[in-house]
Amino acid sequence: MLTNGSLDRPDNGQLDRPPLRPTYKERAPRASTQPTVPRWKVLARPRLTQRRSTQQATWEHKQSHNHGASTMQVHPQATDIARPGIARTPQAQEGAMVAKKGQGRQVGGRETKKRGPKPQRSPKGAPQQPRPSGWCEKDHSRGEGGSNTSETTGHGWKRAGSRRGQSPGPIGLGTVKWIMPSLPASCLLAQAAIACSNVKMKRVPALSDPALTTLYLAENEIAKIPAHTFLGLPNLEWLDLSKNKLDALGLHPHAFKNLTRLKRLNLDGNLLSTVPALPTSLQELKLNDNLLQGLEYSSFRGLSQLLTLEVEGNQLHDGNISPLAFQPLRSLLYLRLDRNQLRTIPPGLPASLQELHLGTNVIEEVREGTLNHSHSLSVLVLSNNRLQEDRLAPRAWINLPKLEALDLSYNQLMHVPSFLPRGLRHLTLHHNRIERIPGYVFAHMKPGLETLHLAHNSLREDGIHSVSFLGLQASLAELILDHNQLQAVPRGLLGLRALQVLRLSHNKIRHVPLNSICDTRVAQDSNLISTHLENNLIDRRRIPPTAFSCIRAYHSVVLEPQQGEGESA
Repeated sequence: MLTNGSLDRPDNGQLDRPPLRPTYKERAPRASTQPTVPRWKVLARPRLTQRRSTQQATWEHKQSHNHGASTMQVHPQATDIARPGIARTPQAQEGAMVAKKGQGRQVGGRETKKRGPKPQRSPKGAPQQPRPSGWCEKDHSRGEGGSNTSETTGHGWKRAGSRRGQSPGPIGLGTVKWIMPSLPASCLLAQAAIACSNVKMKRVPALSDPALTTLYLAENEIAKIPAHTFLGLPNLEWLDLSKNKLDALGLHPHAFKNLTRLKRLNLDGNLLSTVPALPTSLQELKLNDNLLQGLEYSSFRGLSQLLTLEVEGNQLHDGNISPLAFQPLRSLLYLRLDRNQLRTIPPGLPASLQELHLGTNVIEEVREGTLNHSHSLSVLVLSNNRLQEDRLAPRAWINLPKLEALDLSYNQLMHVPSFLPRGLRHLTLHHNRIERIPGYVFAHMKPGLETLHLAHNSLREDGIHSVSFLGLQASLAELILDHNQLQAVPRGLLGLRALQVLRLSHNKIRHVPLNSICDTRVAQDSNLISTHLENNLIDRRRIPPTAFSCIRAYHSVVLEPQQGEGESA
């Protein structure tokens, strides 16, 4: 209950909030005709009493200015909808009746949101007030045929469209007049982003909006971008023009010149033969699947802030990449050069580089000194090349202190390479021709490999020795040896104390001898959680009962099916 204009706290410990139906105490009549405003309303909307006192005086003036508007004008007091138990002045009661009649619905005891006076429209020819930041404004007036509208998609985006020839929408919704030319109806619009993907757009629309930061125009038919295209988008940060028809002639040399805040640029899947002039603010550049025929010293000039560079699937080879091409990229962390025609690792890589992808080239050798300055390199991918162990320089990468992942899959290696990086944790060698794992090949590693993938090779039981895994006893957690030529469980597995995953499926193993996987002489459980021996030649009836006694969950041992099972049935 309110006493002297304040709201009493409830006695039952509820939250301090106004009751659904507050009542007023009887008090002496005042000179003002305005009802007493509860304190909780005054706190929520400051100066509400002052605003209401001016609404009645300007009512007739506003009615004359808003004659013919599409939205219904409501008396200022009409917003205070009747509620049982609340005193109301005659003006408020009359306004409530007008609101009910205009809306054509019952509002019952529901309290509606109060609105302030509606802003007046400026006379014709008068200077316009500056618009707030953003790129749309609402227009509730009649006769705005042809202005764009928006349809909410449910994810914070709006769909572009047109209301040409349509009548105004419901009261309170209004139409949206975009400060931009018409866009295809399937484009998605957000507060600072436009996405027009796969709409058969042939040119970039002339946009002018300082608030726009993201423009997504992928999968269209854009073949030409003049110099002035992005002049109206000075704050653009992310531009995606991938999968269009841009070539060196259609893309103006200064098309991106004014985009001084651009951070991400995607030009994948175009027809570019040279690297265009780029803003120095770039942090990510994608030029995959183009027709690039070389990287010059000037190709990346000024891009000292670039972190990610992808030039996969082009026409790059050893002869058209300058040794100084990457010199300006002092901050580069990620470089992708897959699917080109490189025979060697490009020289002059940035010292800051952490991840290098060179898969699906024709690399035949790794020269000593090529990676000498790449002391920050942690991931090196050389899969799908033509590498042989005798073409790997002994000291090609042994001194890379931070290299943790090396992928040499799909090459022509005959054995596990020697002189691997000391700190390597993940070695991928599947789909080679490896026949043996030399002894002590991992002995120099500290702390040691965690994963070793050797599937789809030509390993036999005589190619793995008891000292082949020396150096990995306390570190190796995953050993993948499926799809080889093994006829017995490899030696040396008992010493791998950290091993959790062991895959020996699709070999020619016939027996699981005692103490080959579990050491029955030691009363200690193994860390193995997944052991695969299916698709071999094992007769399960001849497996010793204690062969897997160290494994906690017996269902983690997979033995079915075996080769030839069911053929006689």
